[in-house]
Amino acid sequence: MKAQGNEKLRVSDLHAFYGESHILHGIDLHVNQGELVTLLGRNGSGRSTTLKAIMNMVGRRSGSININGTETMGLAAHRIAHLGIGFCPEERGIFSSLNVEENLLLPPAVRSDGMSLDEIYQMFPNLYERRTSQGTRLSGGEQQMLALARILRTGANILLLDEITEGLAPVIVKKLGEVLIQLKRKNLTILLVEQNFHFAAPIADRHYVMEHGRIVEEVQQAELSAKTELLNTLLGV
Repeated sequence: MKAQGNEKLRVSDLHAFYGESHILHGIDLHVNQGELVTLLGRNGSGRSTTLKAIMNMVGRRSGSININGTETMGLAAHRIAHLGIGFCPEERGIFSSLNVEENLLLPPAVRSDGMSLDEIYQMFPNLYERRTSQGTRLSGGEQQMLALARILRTGANILLLDEITEGLAPVIVKKLGEVLIQLKRKNLTILLVEQNFHFAAPIADRHYVMEHGRIVEEVQQAELSAKTELLNTLLGV
């Protein structure tokens, strides 16, 4: 089954379980090439589980997940990554015993067009300055930049990003917003789980709002002002 047009990710009737707990109840979403789409919602709404389910990192799943034109429900997580999808989890997962540059040199290429070290350092000047520093010596913001940069080294062209601004200083959040805009210009496709609606609103093309494991609203960028009150109610802002 091939993706239609410039569609890079299509999730259809996705259900996900942790043991006997039914977490996702029929998720339908899609992301086109070059789009930045957010998953908004309160804690426990199923946003992070949606990303993990796309990567086959939950207990049991049903439905359909099409990535870069390939149906992936029967694939192991490492095979899914090799279709060009990069997952940046909330816990970041950098190797604290390695320095910044060693972390960047570690990931295998999943596609041939991964960013060079020079390109990474141009996008993240902080990492160049800290390139010989161990992971344990980095600030939270620097760790987040490193986690994102490591994915870009692999050549992944679809990014699943989970709460990348959480707990970070405003200056770092601003920098991450600038990076995401640069990545959109490079035609990368991004699905972003984000609690900070004020960060996501100006940079996203569309928003899906989740509640209790379901998508309850889809909002286009052009509809934001008209649906602000509804979003505030759904998100508890």
